[in-house]
Amino acid sequence: MISKLRFDIGRLHTYLEYVPYDVTVSGLYTPETLYAGYDIQHPESLTFTYDQDVYRYFMESGKIPENPLEALARSLHDHCVLKGMYELLGCYDKRKVVGVMGGSAMLRTDPSYRQIVLVSKKLTENGTLMVSGGGPGAMEACSLGGRMAGRTMAEVNDALSRLAEAPSDKDERYMDVAFEIAHIYPQDEYECLSIPTWLYGHEPTSPFATHIAKLFENSVREDLLMTITYGGLIYTPGSAGTMQEVFQEAVQNHYLTFGFASPMVFLGKKFWTEDMPAYSMLKNLTETGRYKNLLLTLTDDIDEVVRVIEDFQKQGENCD
Repeated sequence: MISKLRFDIGRLHTYLEYVPYDVTVSGLYTPETLYAGYDIQHPESLTFTYDQDVYRYFMESGKIPENPLEALARSLHDHCVLKGMYELLGCYDKRKVVGVMGGSAMLRTDPSYRQIVLVSKKLTENGTLMVSGGGPGAMEACSLGGRMAGRTMAEVNDALSRLAEAPSDKDERYMDVAFEIAHIYPQDEYECLSIPTWLYGHEPTSPFATHIAKLFENSVREDLLMTITYGGLIYTPGSAGTMQEVFQEAVQNHYLTFGFASPMVFLGKKFWTEDMPAYSMLKNLTETGRYKNLLLTLTDDIDEVVRVIEDFQKQGENCD
């Protein structure tokens, strides 16, 4: 056993040089580093970017790798990315980190998409670091809001109008239009974070976030989205994954896992009381005492969303 372990360690250096990803990546990705190799003048080049090279290799070597060297290489990569992420988070008060949850199938032309963009924009401009899962739909809308922080409403409307040319991530020009917007509207004053994963590499990672913590381990990614967003979570229409995130966060708040409960804001009254009545269920469980410490808000008003989050942030200031 000892001799075999020494043999594997001896092979490790060679293996780490072989993989198509940087196992000691220095911090977080940016759209430029994740999509290295993409030329906006040649859309077909998207297939040969760093991101897509890694995704192909990820699928070929197995979502759950049998090779222990591959497992170690992925762990080293994710460790370095997470180190960069926590350095970024260290620049923000805990209550100033807020997440948006919602469906990846949400179209760019959906009214909910626009609502998320505006909420994210307003909160970002007030010093909040907005966090999403990094994919399409509601996640992209969150990152777009962060990118458009400091811009005029005319510029926001222009971006949304351009994106409407390819509303679904199944559209051929979906990513090309996104890169065009990112090029037209650069962002160097405000920050936003996305945490995508190669497990869902078939979902394009949005180039709108200024910082991208792309990981191999989706279970780590899912937990992070719940645990680092001390400032609250904004739930928008989604499906099974969003529902999972609702109750995962409810458990953390119920047990005060991190010392205090954070707001759970449900944007879309009809959806959260009729289509997927998660809010109604949590409200009932809270009123009957089965769940405790839940700070629940149900609204269709984006200004109320912003107000609830900012009031919670002010409560933190009063406690310091």
